Amino acid sequence: MNIIYATYNIHHNSIDVYTYAGYFLLIDCNKAEEGLKTTPCSECALNALAIDESLEYAR
Repeated sequence: MNIIYATYNIHHNSIDVYTYAGYFLLIDCNKAEEGLKTTPCSECALNALAIDESLEYAR
């Protein structure tokens, strides 16, 4: 599956991934980060990654 692009959806706190095959995938950031033990600094880094580098967050 080749990814066209990924964007952060502020309304759903998710990453929206669009593929060449016409699929739309939604990654719920709350569910993805649920089991992680984070510090305020690492949480800030995760938020920045999701917003600025959505494709890297999805990978």
